[in-house]
Amino acid sequence: MTDAAHTAATRVRRVADGAAARFKLAAAFYTGDRIRYGRAELSFLRWEIARGVLNRPTGDPPGSPWWRAVNDRLLRDKTEALLLADGHSGEPSTRSVRLWGEFLRRPSPAAWYRAHNASIITGYLENDTLARSELPAERFMMNVALVRVLYAHTLVARPRLALGPFAPLGRLLGDPRSGTVGLFLDLRRAFPERYPLRGLSAEYLIAAEGPLPRALDYGIIVPRLVPLYEFAAESLALPGIEDLISDGTPCYAWPPRRSHWHDATALHLSSRLTAYAVRQRA
Repeated sequence: MTDAAHTAATRVRRVADGAAARFKLAAAFYTGDRIRYGRAELSFLRWEIARGVLNRPTGDPPGSPWWRAVNDRLLRDKTEALLLADGHSGEPSTRSVRLWGEFLRRPSPAAWYRAHNASIITGYLENDTLARSELPAERFMMNVALVRVLYAHTLVARPRLALGPFAPLGRLLGDPRSGTVGLFLDLRRAFPERYPLRGLSAEYLIAAEGPLPRALDYGIIVPRLVPLYEFAAESLALPGIEDLISDGTPCYAWPPRRSHWHDATALHLSSRLTAYAVRQRA
């Protein structure tokens, strides 16, 4: 019998070029008492499919090699962990697979985020070269997506870091089983639902961002970027996380331009008010 890692890789290759089959494999992980944990991940996957980023790179329209590779990593890790739990031979091939195994043994929101974010960050780090071949607007979006999912983890694991005096709300807002987590992980409110983002700049995406995601990004998350990445490095223990931020600015496949993240003139009044309220101490 082939080991779990080989079987998982084979299954992911089989679904790579079919959106429905890819979604089915992703959803197969979430059964029984785990079914609600798939809510946030599968919603994001639907968004990826709708954008077309998971299409074949040679398709019409073509997909994104980077988005496909990151999603492949997530699928392989989950599938391998589930196969191991079901009795297939082998040991976890990566730390992220091991964390998915821990989630399967003792499901919790914090355990889900540790496993999910370990897979996603591993995908980011493994595919830096592919990321650099994407358009600038797409690379900016990659950083926003990463920041959002890191922040969602802190909501349930370090709510005081995430929300200051509103910490008691953290576990409710960040629970992957609830609809509220979509406020943080749903990028449809912030970015165009198409691919590729030809003719668009990061500056355009920032200016076009709606009031709610703008308040979230600039009013709540940006002031916490450094401790946010420090928490990710501490909780996930994956080499390379420290290279995803520079001088307090996300920089994955992207120059660390503080103007995109720290420009006070870009904040709406709602952002300023939110930032002020959250920074207060109870």
